[in-house]
Amino acid sequence: MNGASYEVQAEAATPLLYILRNDLNLKGVRFGCGTGHCGSCTVVMDGRAIQSCDTPLWSAAGQEITTVEGLGEAHPLRQAFLDEQAAQCGYCINGILMSAAALLEKNKSPSKNKITEALERHLCRCGTHVRILKAIQRAAGQP
Repeated sequence: MNGASYEVQAEAATPLLYILRNDLNLKGVRFGCGTGHCGSCTVVMDGRAIQSCDTPLWSAAGQEITTVEGLGEAHPLRQAFLDEQAAQCGYCINGILMSAAALLEKNKSPSKNKITEALERHLCRCGTHVRILKAIQRAAGQP
């Protein structure tokens, strides 16, 4: 988890989200819908963006997991989101950041369509979608 190892005592079917928030005190991971449809709980597990609310703990054992806290303050996505003023209320942004981080790890210069595809499972009601796309393009070094 974010470069460290943890051992927790919990039922194998416990959602990863509950362990992250309640046991490991990683509050950047948000509870939104609880069914994997809104994206607020997104983390990166072994290079893939996953929804932690519907990921059972047993499937995360031994996996490399990164939460928004693990991105670090100097991550280019963080600065790009600030520069583009891409966050409004902030509830969904952490999950969006994690999907974008997984995308940029695999594809250093994604097209706008690829960015849109990567964010397909995210709901944002604040209306900053255009700024979010611009921020991800900025972090990728695109104009």
